[in-house]
Amino acid sequence: MEATLRPWYQQSWFYALISLLLAAVLVLAGYQLSGPMFLQQVVNGLTIGSFYALIALGYTMVYGVLKLINFAHGDLFMSGAYLGFTFLGMLIGAGLSSQLLLYLLPMFLIVMTIVAVTGVILERTAYRPLRRAGRLAPVVSALGASIFLQNAVMLIYGARYQSYPKEVIPEVRWTIGGARLTLVQVAVLVTAFLLMAALYIFIHYSRVGTAIRAVALDHDTSRLMGINVNRIITMVFIIGPALGAAGGVMVGLYYGRIYFTLGWSYGLKAFTAAIMGGIGNIPGAMVGGLLLGLIEAFATGFVSDAWKNAIAFFILILILIFRPTGLLGERVAEKL
Repeated sequence: MEATLRPWYQQSWFYALISLLLAAVLVLAGYQLSGPMFLQQVVNGLTIGSFYALIALGYTMVYGVLKLINFAHGDLFMSGAYLGFTFLGMLIGAGLSSQLLLYLLPMFLIVMTIVAVTGVILERTAYRPLRRAGRLAPVVSALGASIFLQNAVMLIYGARYQSYPKEVIPEVRWTIGGARLTLVQVAVLVTAFLLMAALYIFIHYSRVGTAIRAVALDHDTSRLMGINVNRIITMVFIIGPALGAAGGVMVGLYYGRIYFTLGWSYGLKAFTAAIMGGIGNIPGAMVGGLLLGLIEAFATGFVSDAWKNAIAFFILILILIFRPTGLLGERVAEKL
């Protein structure tokens, strides 16, 4: 693909700036009209949106380098949630229930590593052999991998809800402007934004990140430039699942319970967020995830929980009508 030159007012950064300014105006106006309830929904929406953003990054990175929708990605996120539940249970069984907070960071790293290895195995077995088989075969393989992972978790853990230990993060609450903010929400938001910032810096300011962006543009040209395309694709299948696993653990800590179909529900929302922001665009996935979380929170708080999905997809349709490539999607010309 070759990018077309555009004036500054058609660049992605300009749309991002306008979106941020509009969001700031809406937040101020909403707070004046609704006060604490509006601010509470902003906090809730950013928290939920951070989950969607972390998962959406996996979708958008894989699509960027392979033009493949990795439908199994949501189930890798779900696997991370269950692995976190398992490790916390092991710590409690070892009599360390009073020290769970101290082991939280090592647990995150272990879970992210295991799911990243699972993502590499998935790419080697389900996607790499079908890379030149057209677009339909890898999609079917991804759906098969998703079903396999979902049913494997159901057979191991059962079909019932599993509850995370409540004593992992202390119950600390603050009231800011009438809105309640918990320590869990602060931990989730800080962790999610640090991970997203780290990924953005890695992609834009490291040699490997430059190689990933080159492979996303053209595999053959990247090979001619000496880039090991297979290794870069493997790196993408390490980073994406690892971020999804972190999101899975955070969902378990935030909501307190998990279920084996978690990957389908969150995966669909995250895929929607990736499209909303611009599939294949990393900042777009972040913006799309946060925006979708805010839309759902406002719909739940001011309309009805039953309408939140309808409202979210209606806004997605409107965005795609006026911006078919998403909010931050790039306009590109296909080579013939």
